Amino acid sequence: MTENDRHDSDGERTAPDGGTATAAQRHRETNYLEEEVNLLKPSTEFMRDHLRLIWTGFIIWAVLVFGPVTATALAPDTMTMTIPGGFPLHYFLVAIGAPAGALILSVWYARRRDALDEKYGISHGGDA
Repeated sequence: MTENDRHDSDGERTAPDGGTATAAQRHRETNYLEEEVNLLKPSTEFMRDHLRLIWTGFIIWAVLVFGPVTATALAPDTMTMTIPGGFPLHYFLVAIGAPAGALILSVWYARRRDALDEKYGISHGGDA
C-alpha cells in the first residue's frame, strides 16, 4: 500500500498537529491528479458539492435539449402548432429556447461555482 492509499479508519483526514483539517485546508493540500476519484463517494466536501452542482446542471441541460424533441414525439399536434411569428412551437423551442437556455445555464453555473469557491476559500487570482 502506497502513501496515497492510506486513509484513517473513519475516512476523515487529520491535520499534522493532530487536529481535524478544515475543508479549505484539505482542498489546498489535495493533489487531485493522484487522489482517487469516486463519482459515487467523492473524497472531499468540495468535490461532493461540485459534483452535485455538475449533476444538477446536467439534468437541466438534458431537459433543455431533449425536452422539446421528446414533447414533439409525444404530442405532435401541440408542438407543431404555429405560434405568433409564423414558426412551429417545436422549432422555436429548439432554435431559440435551447441556445438561450444554454447561455442562462452557463451563467448559473459560473455564479454557483464562484460561490462554491468562496465557500471553500479557493482563490484563482494571482499574487502578482
